[in-house]
Amino acid sequence: MDYIKRILVGKPLKSGTGDDHKLSKFAALAMLSSDALSSVAYGTEQIVLVLVTLSTAAIWYSLPIALAVLVLLISLTLSYRQIIHAYPQGGGAYVVSSQNLGKNFGLIAGSSLLIDYMLTVAVSVSAGSEAITSAIPELYGHQVAISVIIVLVLMLMNLRGLRESASFLMFPVYCFIGVTALLIVVGVVKILIGQAPFHATSAVGQAIPGVSVALLLRSFSSGSASLTGVEAISNAVPFFKKPRAKNAAATLAMMSIILGCFFCGITFLNYWYGIVPEEKVTVLSQVASHVFGKNILYILFQFATAMILAVAANTGFSAFPMLSFNLAKDKYMPHMYMERGDRLGYSNGIITLAFGAIVLLFIFQGSTERLIPLYSIGVFIPFALSQSGMVRHWNKQGGVWFVKAIPNIIGAIISYAIIIILFVFRMADIWPFFIIMPILLYVFYAIHKHYISVAEQLRLRDEIQEHEFSGNTVVVLVGNVTQVDIGAINYARSIGDHVIAMHVATDENKSKEEEIKQEFSRHFPDIRLSVVHSSYRSIVGPVVRYVDLVSKNARKHNFTTTVLVPQFVPNRRWQAVLHNQTSLRIRYYLSWREHIVVANYSYHLKK
Repeated sequence: MDYIKRILVGKPLKSGTGDDHKLSKFAALAMLSSDALSSVAYGTEQIVLVLVTLSTAAIWYSLPIALAVLVLLISLTLSYRQIIHAYPQGGGAYVVSSQNLGKNFGLIAGSSLLIDYMLTVAVSVSAGSEAITSAIPELYGHQVAISVIIVLVLMLMNLRGLRESASFLMFPVYCFIGVTALLIVVGVVKILIGQAPFHATSAVGQAIPGVSVALLLRSFSSGSASLTGVEAISNAVPFFKKPRAKNAAATLAMMSIILGCFFCGITFLNYWYGIVPEEKVTVLSQVASHVFGKNILYILFQFATAMILAVAANTGFSAFPMLSFNLAKDKYMPHMYMERGDRLGYSNGIITLAFGAIVLLFIFQGSTERLIPLYSIGVFIPFALSQSGMVRHWNKQGGVWFVKAIPNIIGAIISYAIIIILFVFRMADIWPFFIIMPILLYVFYAIHKHYISVAEQLRLRDEIQEHEFSGNTVVVLVGNVTQVDIGAINYARSIGDHVIAMHVATDENKSKEEEIKQEFSRHFPDIRLSVVHSSYRSIVGPVVRYVDLVSKNARKHNFTTTVLVPQFVPNRRWQAVLHNQTSLRIRYYLSWREHIVVANYSYHLKK
């Protein structure tokens, strides 16, 4: 297993590697911006899908809606730049909400983001699989299988460490940036020189019968899903090279400029060409075919889109482990999420995220449209809380705090508005979120209560009570009398004042009972062998009950009780699976018994 692990994950890295395995701005843009940048592949489509439920003529409303999304993007970018400088230790919305609004709001933000990062992975890979099946129709119907394979590949890639995963991501991310910029430039140039006639379904400003505020708000909330992933950089500031905050803020600015230009450009081209959503072909694919035609550039664009959507999930793989670390540090998640793996990444967080995303893919059958509403509510709750937290942060600073808080106030108002829209118009789609959230919060509080209780019980008191025992009773578990038992009995004699050997005789091995007694008395005439009979196959229960009786009697005489479990260790690790693991089960059950010390005696085989 170690050999396989080295192949898949790589050799362990030393803890003191400094900035060698941290991210530069160039690498971080690839690793932490893939989710946000990839959303341009489906952001426009989500707006148009809502509008065409009324009429294809309503598509022109996508232009003002895109501008409203752009205003929200600018506000969030300015706000998260402030968060990066104010909280350079990372943690994003969870840390901001916890420190300014209280732990309860912090946990709401944290649990929302944990769910959202799982949805990030699920949405990204499902959208990637849809792009693949758009380009290769023969694969249509296998989206879930394709998505699961992509998740597993990304998990292994992230287990290999920051630098390796960032290097892998550079090609798909920068390839997508290049071909998308080319798409928008070529599309605009064709319009300016008259090669792309106006084919919009309606003119801008045309009155469309039946258009309601509710429809526009639903469309705006769907389009706002394009902004998911904006917060990821603020969560992952510790991953950057020094100066960390400065590099993270610069990367966030670059990402937002690219995202804003791409989103508005694609929305405009979609309107100009009068593109209407189709079942098996994405809107972005139709835009590319109109701009480039069905040639090598179109194929390259589809390939780049599929790649960016597939690897967009990597933003979640970067941010989820860091958020889990912060929650575990505050004792709201298991401490195992604070442990770094061989490659200095938080491996347990990476594996948990992959498992959760795969479960979501099977539940929703890889449908991007069904996942998007959940995706939106999961990110806009932390958006709203982080903006509110920053307003409170500036207020505590005093002075001209209101001026600094303007981006946060605008971002908070829009975020709360989107949450209300989702509550009112999309409750049928987002209700599972409000079942999962309370469960997560309950788990957080239960974990925290446990850790506080453990700390209280383990804390040293002013007066330490010392207790001197009169002796030690050692119970040695004996199966067949072998070399293992000889070594174990000899060791027991060295540590115990009173040694008892114990053997469980079941109905199946009853015929060997007398032989075992004779063999034992011949080698250990001075040691008492207690034989316990059992009518069942398992020996664990009789062992535990016998040890309980011995321990109870030992305590009457102020003796400790030690149970020595002999076992042999095969020469090669793989050979261990060829032997039963009874000793493991015995040690497990005895570990729950009070006043009993469980020890292990290992006899190593030579061949």
